[in-house]
Amino acid sequence: MAATRRTRTSTWDRFAASDPGLLRLMAGLRTVGAIGLALLVLALFHTAVTQLVAGAMAAMVFTFAIREKDVRGQAITLGFALPVALTAMSLGALLNSRVVAGDAFFVLLIFGAVYSRRFGDRGTALGLIGFQVYFISLFVHATVSALPGLYLTLAIAFACSAVVRFAVVPETPERTLGRLREAFRARFAQLVATQAALLDATPEQLDKVLDDLRKGTARLHETALMIQGQLESGTRDAATAALVQRRIADAEIAAERLGVLLLNARSAERADTLTLHLPNAPVPPAANRTRAEDATTATLRRDLNTLHLVVSRLTPDQRGTTLAHLRNRLLGYRDEENLPPASHAVQDVFRGIGEAARSVLGLRLALDGPQDESDDTPETTRSREEFEAEDVAIVGSEDTEEDRTGLQRRTTRAAFQVAVGSTLAIIGGEFLSSQRWYWAVLTCWVVFLNTASTGEILVKGYRRLLGTVLGVVAGVALAGLVGNHTWTAFALVLLFIFGMFFTAPLSYALMSFFVTAMLGLLYTLLNTYSLSVLVLRIEETALGAACGIIAAVLVLPVHTDRRTDEHLATVLARLRDVASAAVTQLSGGPAVDLLDMARDLDTALDDLRRSTQPLIHPITPLRVRRQTARYLVALLETSAYHARSLAATAELVPYSRTVAADPRLARSGRRIAHNIDVIVAHVRDESADTGDEVESGASIAAMLEGSNSETLRSGSVTYRVLRHLQRLDEGVVGLARTLDVPVTGREERKAA
Repeated sequence: MAATRRTRTSTWDRFAASDPGLLRLMAGLRTVGAIGLALLVLALFHTAVTQLVAGAMAAMVFTFAIREKDVRGQAITLGFALPVALTAMSLGALLNSRVVAGDAFFVLLIFGAVYSRRFGDRGTALGLIGFQVYFISLFVHATVSALPGLYLTLAIAFACSAVVRFAVVPETPERTLGRLREAFRARFAQLVATQAALLDATPEQLDKVLDDLRKGTARLHETALMIQGQLESGTRDAATAALVQRRIADAEIAAERLGVLLLNARSAERADTLTLHLPNAPVPPAANRTRAEDATTATLRRDLNTLHLVVSRLTPDQRGTTLAHLRNRLLGYRDEENLPPASHAVQDVFRGIGEAARSVLGLRLALDGPQDESDDTPETTRSREEFEAEDVAIVGSEDTEEDRTGLQRRTTRAAFQVAVGSTLAIIGGEFLSSQRWYWAVLTCWVVFLNTASTGEILVKGYRRLLGTVLGVVAGVALAGLVGNHTWTAFALVLLFIFGMFFTAPLSYALMSFFVTAMLGLLYTLLNTYSLSVLVLRIEETALGAACGIIAAVLVLPVHTDRRTDEHLATVLARLRDVASAAVTQLSGGPAVDLLDMARDLDTALDDLRRSTQPLIHPITPLRVRRQTARYLVALLETSAYHARSLAATAELVPYSRTVAADPRLARSGRRIAHNIDVIVAHVRDESADTGDEVESGASIAAMLEGSNSETLRSGSVTYRVLRHLQRLDEGVVGLARTLDVPVTGREERKAA
């Protein structure tokens, strides 16, 4: 029985980790539930198949279009949605027989739907509903005489969507945040398990374990960013949100640092942090172990498994005295006297385990409030006191960002691009088919969703075409199997819709596959299915993608290189802010909110990753450029890791008994800031006027060598800070060389 429960818990943990916050599962269930309920109600009214199809599509639109976080906002938007849908259906029916007027209105509707995104989630939702319902009117060939029945269908779909959203599968910020916390715990536990596997991995297993370690670290970071996006609306006040955000960041940094320390400990030479961020990076050779080291490794293995247990039991209903004793033992490694005799690298791993256990304690205090302190050891008490001092220091701050205006605004530019592309798609689509030209328009519309550069549109068009071709093959097979079995076809439609929403964030090609396979079944239900119709679907999709790409290239284009450079400059500026502020605080300067700065850095880095996707996609013909982009992002991820680690240490300075300011660090901080400024000027084409060069040298390493050994013993805070500064400095110089920024060494400066 216990084994069955453990297996069930482990399986659920893996699923929760694969779908953070169960967001994809909830979206799929909510949409399928709304469609299923609408079909059931419409069937009770003995509705014709055409109206069943319209009702299913409308229920889907009413459900997925609304993305606001709070329930009140969702209700208000849904209230506006029905009048918008009724108006769009009426205009679709009225203009159905007026080709020129209908096409002109469709283009204006598309322009308005895209432009309305500038008004936030509500404007985006209402614009999307207006466009999609007008498209439904074209799909079912709505006429004026059929409007009363279609009005009733839309009203039923609206009501069913509301019932499922607010009663059957309710979604509140608090629920979402709770599930994201569970996903963070599950991914944290998975990462610790992978780190334990790294300890004993054979040379043949090492590449796979390292790949798992990279993926686990990236997934934990992804979940942390998702939690940050939900904190403001999912917690009771700003102070609580800031507290949880800080504890999540501490846990993420502690987990990432533990992976680096483990990689160092099992290597014959110090490993490069880049190994954790760059696929196919060289792996350091394994160290030869003595018998005494094997005994220490057994202790290390035991403590890693203990840490995995402590992380796995992070929920309030999974605690006990035994768990507290295990946690206390791990926290003891924060004290030098409790470290086992071993090499400096292995002792660093034990310290990392202690810091990870501390981050788990901080998470519990932040999420569930004060805990039972009867079993606390002195080290645990010290950790609690540090957390209490940090809590008092939390001060919320708000940042505002000025948006661009005119044609430079993203929504305005996209509106003109989509309008031009849709016009081309209508003209070309009419030549292919006067009945189903709207598929080309839909594809043109879709490839512009959530894209911001020509390269992104090109990749998205390619993925949609690939998914459509595969979906046509599936649609041909399914149409033959389903035949005239209406409810079997609707059941498969629901299954494909769930697959469409569940896979959308993972693979756009897979989502397009489900969409096209579903359409094949809908055509079967409408008795309009034929192989030529599905082939026409491929042709219209290719035409729509081509029209979208042409519009993106010719109308107010945003080239991928320019967009990537903008994001790169932003990331570098954020990196400079975090590093400079952290070093200033570590040098004895005034305290600032480093956590917000680190969050801005993570957000900017995430934007850069997305903007480089067209450059690193397999269809990109320029292999060297692809490798350079991948290496550049890996260098930035490594630099961001060291900057976050510096920020986490600097935040301890005002209230910790073990972390003290050191004015000697200021010099290194100034050089790193100067080097980043030079790189930013080069990226922005401003370097020609200044003539500055990136400075490389041994000043940070000299601090490591020139200071007294007591201060710089391995594992001391000063040693750790200087090590992060050294790696950050090396990363910045590596960025300069990758971007062809002039680099001058210490000897070269003296000669000059």
